[in-house]
Amino acid sequence: MAYPDDVLSEGEQVVLHKHPHWKMLLLPYLILLVVLAGGIWLAVLAQDLSWHNIAYIVLGAVALVILGWGFLVPFVRWRTTHFIITTDRVMFRMGVVKRTGIDIPLARISSVRFEHGLIDRIVGCGTLIVESSSQEPLEFDDIPNVEKVHTLLYREVNDNPYDDFGREERPHGDHPERGRR
Repeated sequence: MAYPDDVLSEGEQVVLHKHPHWKMLLLPYLILLVVLAGGIWLAVLAQDLSWHNIAYIVLGAVALVILGWGFLVPFVRWRTTHFIITTDRVMFRMGVVKRTGIDIPLARISSVRFEHGLIDRIVGCGTLIVESSSQEPLEFDDIPNVEKVHTLLYREVNDNPYDDFGREERPHGDHPERGRR
């Protein structure tokens, strides 16, 4: 059974499962490109040296350390960070060696909001802010399609399929304003 299915309660279903937005990988990929290009350039310069074999070993070791720290660690962090909405709760998990997580029952969520600046709007992500009845607001950064996730979570919390755009029409005679005077 794959994650997160192996941590679900009986009858609980995954509604949404996302990793953080790819924008958090921009700097690691830039580091990867710079290290590869710089390493190749320095290796070409070192080929004419009498101690070029030692230079290649040093270049390779330095490149591996920089790539491990600047690319591999952020990539693994991104890959092991999960934002999950189920029919019963919101789950957030992150980490490999030191695993941390939080579960928020949908029944305890009092409000859901989102924020995103210009860059976030351009790349299609933002911060989801979940307020529960007993805690400080929790902020989940770099959520892809944050507006859609916000709407989806709002619907799950309120359990009302007719409360927002994009849903099927109410059956005739089932309008909330009818019958009120």
